Amino acid sequence: MRKTIRMAMLVSASTAILLASTAAHAADKVNAAFFLEWATPNQIAKVDKAYDKAMGVPVNWTDFKTGVAMTEAMLSGDIDISYSQGLAPFVTAIQQGAPLKMIGIAVVYEANDCFVKNGLGIDSSNASELEGKTVAVPLNTMADYAFRRYMASLKVDVSTMKIVDQAPADGAQSLADGLVDMACIFGGASAKAAGEVGTPIMTKKQKVDAGIGSFDVISVTEKFATENPELVRTFLEVTEEANRAWKATDSQIAKVAKDAGMNVPTTKKQMADFMFPTAKVQLEQYFNKGGIAASAAASLGLVFSGDSDGSKIAKTIDGSFLN
Repeated sequence: MRKTIRMAMLVSASTAILLASTAAHAADKVNAAFFLEWATPNQIAKVDKAYDKAMGVPVNWTDFKTGVAMTEAMLSGDIDISYSQGLAPFVTAIQQGAPLKMIGIAVVYEANDCFVKNGLGIDSSNASELEGKTVAVPLNTMADYAFRRYMASLKVDVSTMKIVDQAPADGAQSLADGLVDMACIFGGASAKAAGEVGTPIMTKKQKVDAGIGSFDVISVTEKFATENPELVRTFLEVTEEANRAWKATDSQIAKVAKDAGMNVPTTKKQMADFMFPTAKVQLEQYFNKGGIAASAAASLGLVFSGDSDGSKIAKTIDGSFLN
């Protein structure tokens, strides 16, 4: 009996120490990452300070050009939560041992386009002519993933191509200047610029028929998630509320467009193909056992470096904060 009581006291003391430690490390601010040229409903909550009010601490937002840059900032301790990080850079980071977690799905969308320079006479019917050509790709991003899926589907040997690592805006400019033959792009303004001088290698229907699609994730560092679980849950709750409140009204689109650094027509066009799954849908379809998140992440792991059984990826997918 004494041993049982002693053990209970030890467990109780350990729990108290753990709680005190967690409280001591509770964040007094949250640093969040997002993309310009990537319009999402939660930007209304961002602009209106709904995150700050609900979480009870200042939320500082920093824009990044790529999901890879988001990862680097998370690893350096500058960013706690990344909103709409591409699945590809997330998977690549996990493959390299980064202590990150996928805690939500930000947006589901049509795969990013790869634009072939107009005048080359190359389309999906003769895509093999891209072999030996130069392509601008923001490496280890969803645009990179789409590029590799397109080339595999069209039976183009990527090893014969010269791949230049460029952010979307730079890739669009290189395409316009004739420095590259194809540019793979994400972001509304950059895609619009690339579309003025190039044509997507695959149509929307071809993408659907080939099963090529994309989704971005909400990721967090393991440290921040462990020390601040309630802040993480509240962040997702505010995001959910913003998604539910989204009606694509003129005033909503105007507010998001301004925050995203785009004009209203470009924002409307971009968001027309975006889907924002509810927490319920995420839990039932993405974070369930054998769900979309794990299977897509595992397939990306195989594309980039080979997590053969998906075990590394599965450990990093955590839908518990959505409950």
